Amino acid sequence: MKCIVGLGNPGRKYEQTRHNAGFMVVDHLLERHNWKLEKQKFNGLFTLETLQNEKVLLIEPQTYMNLSGECVRPLMDFYQLEAEDIVVIYDDLDLPLGKVKLRQTGGHGGHNGVRSIIDHLGTKQFNRIRFGIGRPVQPIPVIDYVLGKFGTEEQTVLNDSINHAANALEAWMSESFVKVMNEYNK
Repeated sequence: MKCIVGLGNPGRKYEQTRHNAGFMVVDHLLERHNWKLEKQKFNGLFTLETLQNEKVLLIEPQTYMNLSGECVRPLMDFYQLEAEDIVVIYDDLDLPLGKVKLRQTGGHGGHNGVRSIIDHLGTKQFNRIRFGIGRPVQPIPVIDYVLGKFGTEEQTVLNDSINHAANALEAWMSESFVKVMNEYNK
């Protein structure tokens, strides 16, 4: 079994914000396959589906970003998953909008959702998809930027990036994460 975790903040107030890029990728996969996050447990919405003959758990923590690990760890324990069985998708200020970067390990890079997952898992050794949101052009506080919505002029690049990340996740169902990294990091 594999597990896809999209990071974001729950509630209408945060829909379509840069910080919810992880939710957007999971939502795209759900729409693509006509699935719904119909289960709720451990402060998360999730569903268990089959994709390319592989069971896959899709999760959107409802703990707010900074406490994401409080949802992810109990669900991993419940389904007896190891760290190498998951991929976490999250927004990244250090990548330009449109850039999608897959990694097998790393630090939190100042991202509090990833920090929480590292703290709760006790390891940095888990797969990630960093979803580029870029830095603000004008000097504004980072929190205002990440909690801001994508602009109209960003929609085409945003949609292409979401689709690219979803394609990578689907490829991971039948390929090693290393092989998917080599193909989708180009």
